[in-house]
This record gives sequence, structure tokens and C-alpha cells, in this order.
Amino acid sequence: MSLGFTARETIPIVFFGFAICSVVITLTGKMGATYHVPYPVIVRSTFGMLGSYPAVCLRAFVAAMWTAILCVQAADFLQNCLTAIWPSFADFPNHLPENANITSAQLLCFFLYWIVQTFLAAMPINKLRILFLVKAVIVPPTFLALFLWAVVVTKGGGPLVTGELKMTSTYMNTAYSALTGLNVVIGLFSSMAVNMPDFGRFSKNRLAGGHQFFALPIVGTLGALTPIFVTSAHSYIWGDFQWYMPAVIAQFDSRAAKFFTAFSFILATIGNQIAAGTYPFSNDVSGLWPCYINIFRATLVISLFCVVCTPWNIITDAAGLLAFLSGYSCIMGPMAGVIVSDYYLVKKRKLDVHELYRDRGIYWYSHGWNWRAYLALVIGFAPLIPGFAKSIAPTLDVGGAWKIYTFAWIYGFFMCLGSYYIICTYIAPMTTGLVDKAVLPPHRGDMELPDDSEVFEEKDGAVTHEKEVSPV
Repeated sequence: MSLGFTARETIPIVFFGFAICSVVITLTGKMGATYHVPYPVIVRSTFGMLGSYPAVCLRAFVAAMWTAILCVQAADFLQNCLTAIWPSFADFPNHLPENANITSAQLLCFFLYWIVQTFLAAMPINKLRILFLVKAVIVPPTFLALFLWAVVVTKGGGPLVTGELKMTSTYMNTAYSALTGLNVVIGLFSSMAVNMPDFGRFSKNRLAGGHQFFALPIVGTLGALTPIFVTSAHSYIWGDFQWYMPAVIAQFDSRAAKFFTAFSFILATIGNQIAAGTYPFSNDVSGLWPCYINIFRATLVISLFCVVCTPWNIITDAAGLLAFLSGYSCIMGPMAGVIVSDYYLVKKRKLDVHELYRDRGIYWYSHGWNWRAYLALVIGFAPLIPGFAKSIAPTLDVGGAWKIYTFAWIYGFFMCLGSYYIICTYIAPMTTGLVDKAVLPPHRGDMELPDDSEVFEEKDGAVTHEKEVSPV
């Protein structure tokens, strides 16, 4: 909506953005659900045993940046809570210069929230059930209450729902602004579209059926209605456009409403941070150097990163957040394209799970690297660099190259999907990494009496049981 769209244009953009991303999330999730391995392991089949390191580091960096940005937002929600309890906190003296992009009160709230978030994130994930249960009970009713409040006070919607669109971009028309909005929506889940195997590997039925595809576009679009209508209500009541929820909540007259609404958003934020930020980061980094870094140590690393990177300088305004979301989606899209193309088109969903853990096995490729994957990655990513530069510096003249960047994720995904398949099929066919039958890990449903298709191996006194079956 910061691009000038009203709800009539925003809602379809949100729906189709989530729908596109949901397709890729479902595809990558089935990879982890089939072979029960996380993202750092599954990408070894695509980029090579050593080539997987940059892919994992890139994904971990995106998770760390997003976690840091959420810390800033949650700190502002905490400031709402403290102001609701002690109104005098609104007059907390500021000793920082304006170019610091943060006040003393915000910095205090940032560190208070950071301490709590670090403590919770360092706990084993299975001990956080109560936290997520409380979140599931409190957050949805809060969103519904905010939505109903916005509808009532605006008598049906307000100017940003029933008004006319007014483009804010100085160089993009309506079509390219819509593509930019679509790219931003996809960017919200573009990181999860890559590392969904981290979650899919826990599936007990290999994510049977395609009905899970509808969850994100339906639930995500319904969830987006609340900030859309609340933003419109803010414009209707106070006369100015405000997309940032902590700033909207700060305008509430009722101290109770201000506290409980902000507290609910803190629960939502910390749950998202742990599930989609600190846990994937810790899982990825611990997979790189398991001898030195475990989940707990990786959590401490990302917590320190949240402070060191000064995330408040990234999201000083809506344009900064849009640039960040579009920026990392322009590399997540090409990565997802290569991974999906390798697994579904080139390898036909047939992997050998044991080779994923074997040094200099069939996924060693050329000196540990699959150069085909990185060549396809460059083909999909390189044309997006000029547009990314212009998104940071709008006055920069890059000709018409910025037009591709408006749909960076979609372009990168399909360009890498096609180019990798062409390289592996027609230009430089693979001589390693392909198997005739998928070798899956032992599955509870497969643990039956042995037959001719099963193989028993005894290693160091331990008996292992593996079975060759279809991956579907």
C-alpha cells in the first residue's frame, strides 16, 4: 500500500503472491518430507558436497537479517506496552542524534526484548509448546478484533479501501508497481520456499496430498486484511497514511487496548522469529560445522548478529523495507529455481540418502562443486543486479534494466529452472549424481519383515535396514 494501491488492488496482489510462493513451498517441502533430511543436507544433491556451503550460508544470512529486523519491530511493540503501563515513558529523554535512526527509548526496548528473545530461542524447540499454544490462542482473536474495529470506525473501509489509487513511485507505472508489490509479497516467504525441507522432514506421511497448498494463500490473505483495514482506519481517523503497526497502536487512546494489542503482536513476532528465523539459522549453521557449532551456539551467534548489524538502519521507512524484501528475494528465487529443477526435472525425485552423507560420493561432482548449478544461478541472478542497485538509489540511471527487477523472484525462479535443465540435459549432461532408484531412509511404515527388495548391512556391529522404493 506504500506504493499507492488501495485494498482493491492490494488484496489480489497478496493472494496471488502467496499462491505463487505456496507452490514452491509445497515442492521443496515434499523433498524434505520424502527423504527426512534438512535443507543443508538436501542442497548437497544440487550444489555438491562443498558447493552446498555457500547456499547454506546465504540462506542463513537471510534468516539472520530477517530476525534482526523483527527485533526492531518487536521492540517498538514493547515500547507501546511500557507506555501503556507508564505513560511518562513517552517522555523518556533521548540522548542519540537524529542520524542514529533510533531513540534512547527504542534502544532500551530493543535490548529488553533482545534479552527475552535470546533466552526463549536458546531453549529446545520442544519446550516451547506452551509459547506457541498461547500465541495460537491470543493472536488470532486480536487480529479479528482489530479488523472489526477498523471496519466499524471507518463505516465499511475508509479511504484506502474505497478510495482511488495514487502511485507513489517516481519511475514506475501502475503495472510495474503491481509487479513490485507482488515481488514483495513473495519475498515474505521466499526464504521459507528454499528451506522448507527443515520443516517438511518431520512429516509422517510425506505431506500426502496437495491440499496444504491452499493454506498460505487463504490464511495469508485473510491475515493481510487486518493491517490493510487498520492502515485505512488510521488514515480515516488521524488523516495520514501509516503502514507501521507499532505507530498505529501508539495512537490508541485506551491504555488497555494499547497494551493488549501490542502484547499480542509481540507474541506473534517472537513466534515467527523462532520458527522462521533463529531455528532455521541454527539448523543451517550447525550443519556446516557440526564439530564446533551446535544449535545452542548458533542461536547465540544469531542473537549477537541482531545487535551488531544495527537493523534499525535498514527499515527507516517503508521504502527501505521494500528494498530489503525485494533485494533478498532476487537471490532466493534463483536458488529455489535451481533446487526445484534439479530435484524434479533432472533427477526425477530420485536421490540416494546415504550418499548425501558420504564424502566423495556421487554428489561430489567436480571437486565437491556442481558447476552447472552455479552457472544457472548466475544466469538467473546477474540481470537483476542493476535493478537492485536502482532500488537502493532511485536516481541511478540503469536504462530499462530495472523493469526485470520489479518481478525479480518470478524471473529468477523460472530463468534458473529452465537454464539448469537445459545445461544438465543438452549442454553438459550429468555423469554422476543420478540413480536408477530412490534410496530412502528407514521409515516407520517400511519397517516390515525383509523381502527380496530389502538390504541388510552390518557395520561395526550395528545392523542397518534400508529399502529402495518409489519417492512418490
